Amino acid sequence: MDPVRILSIDGGGIRGLIPAKILYELERRTEKPISSLFDLIAGTSTGGIIAVALSCPGEGGPRFSAQALVEFYLTEGPRIFKRSPWRIGLLEEKYPSQTIEGILQEYLGNITLSEALVEILVTAYEIELRQPYFFKRHRAREGEQPDIALWQVARATSAAPTYFEPARVEVPPSFVRQLDPRAPKGKNFLSLVDGGVMANNPAMCALAEARRLWPGRPVILVSLGTGELTRPIPHEEAIGWGLAGWARPLLDVIFDGVSDTADYQCRWLLEEGGNRYFRFQTTLTLGKDDLDDASQTNLHALETLAEELISREASRLEQLLENLVR
Repeated sequence: MDPVRILSIDGGGIRGLIPAKILYELERRTEKPISSLFDLIAGTSTGGIIAVALSCPGEGGPRFSAQALVEFYLTEGPRIFKRSPWRIGLLEEKYPSQTIEGILQEYLGNITLSEALVEILVTAYEIELRQPYFFKRHRAREGEQPDIALWQVARATSAAPTYFEPARVEVPPSFVRQLDPRAPKGKNFLSLVDGGVMANNPAMCALAEARRLWPGRPVILVSLGTGELTRPIPHEEAIGWGLAGWARPLLDVIFDGVSDTADYQCRWLLEEGGNRYFRFQTTLTLGKDDLDDASQTNLHALETLAEELISREASRLEQLLENLVR
C-alpha cells in the first residue's frame, strides 16, 4: 500500500525563505512540482502562504514553482514588511494590511480553496469564537465550509498579532452558528489571526487529517522549519517587563514552543517505523530571528542558512527522495 505523503511547513514570517529554498531543491532534483509529490500540504502563517501558492492551479499545472516562491520572498518581502513612519505607536499593528492583501490578490487572483491542486490544510484562529479554524480543500469541495478565495486563506493564516490586523472573512451566518451555536445571530464573518498562536508547526494537525482522510494507510511526513530561535530572553530583563515589554517576545516564545512540541510528538509517533518522518530545521546562527527583517543583509543570510542546511542534510534528502518519488 502506497504511503500518504504529507508536507508540513512552519510559520516564521520572512524566514519562509528557508523552506522555500528546500522545496526548490526537491523540485529541481525530481523535476516534478511539489503538488505532485505530496497528497496533503499543511501550512501555518508564511508556511500557509507557501501551501496555498504551490497548490494554486495555473495553465496545465501549478501557477507557481518553488523557485518562483523564493523570488516572491526576495522581491515582495521588503514590500510587505516596509514600516510606515506613521505607525510607530503601541496601539496599532506594525504594518498596514492593505499592502499584503494587495500582493496576495495580485498573485493568487480569484482562485478558491476548492480549486487547489492537492489537499491542503491551512491554520488560523478565530478570536471572537475563540477556536482554531482550518481551511481544507475537501471540506470546501463537499460544501462543509465556505469556498474562500486562496488569497483570503493566505491573508488569514498570516495575520500575526501586533504585526497585522485580524483578517475579516465573510461567511454565511448559518455557518458561523454551525461553528458555535452561541455566536450572535446575524454574525456573517470570521475574525481570524495567525494560526501560529496554536499550531505554528502544523505537522500534528496534518498527521491527524491524513489519518482521517486515508485511514489505515502508512504515512511519510516531511516537516520544514523556518529556523530555530537562538536569541535568549535574559531573566533580569524579563522580570521587569509588563504587558508592553512582553508583547512581541511572548509571540516568539509561543511560536517557537509549539513548533518544538509538535516536532517532539511527531518524532515519537513516526520514527519507530523507519523513514517515515523527515524534519528539516536549522539554527539561526546567521540571520536574525525577527519575523519581519526583510533587509537585503538578512535575506542573504537566510539564503545561506538554507543552502548550508541542504548541504548538511544531503544524505537525509536522498533518503526522502527515495521514499517520495513514485
